[in-house]
Amino acid sequence: MSGGQLIRDASARDADACAAIYAPYVTGTAITFESDPPSPAQMAERIAAAAREHAWVVLEADGRVVGYAYGGPYKSRAAYRWSCEVSVYLERGRRRTGGGRALYDALFSRLAARGFRTAVAGMTLPNEASVGLHRALGFEPVGTYRRIGWKHGAWHDVAWTQRPITPNTDEPPDDLR
Repeated sequence: MSGGQLIRDASARDADACAAIYAPYVTGTAITFESDPPSPAQMAERIAAAAREHAWVVLEADGRVVGYAYGGPYKSRAAYRWSCEVSVYLERGRRRTGGGRALYDALFSRLAARGFRTAVAGMTLPNEASVGLHRALGFEPVGTYRRIGWKHGAWHDVAWTQRPITPNTDEPPDDLR
């Protein structure tokens, strides 16, 4: 990326910044259904787990982490192993700046290199920014769970979308990289 921005693989040293980016989403919104923000140590564990089997990338602006995206397991059964669930979070005030798209593009490249074929993403509604980003990146709606999560004194719907990461018309490899 240009303009003092860089996307790179995350490491444990990014845990403080990622935890700080995520905390306001946990405490002040229903965008995530977590109720307590993870500590930097917990975030470091999440980064390490994602890096082992999927991917976690961060966006730096002027040397500071301002966003991240990661992939994780979709479901544990073997038939789903070529699919993954993805999420992206940006520092508040950075929506609609191209950071989400850039993070997802980098993430999808890494996931494709590991053999993943399909990405799924869930979005708590309403969340027009996230819905718009996912639509612009080729995610297609596959369904909505109605009144599935209770947070901040209200029930919330979650819309699910999916998109191919790589063509999945041929037989997949036996193992992921």
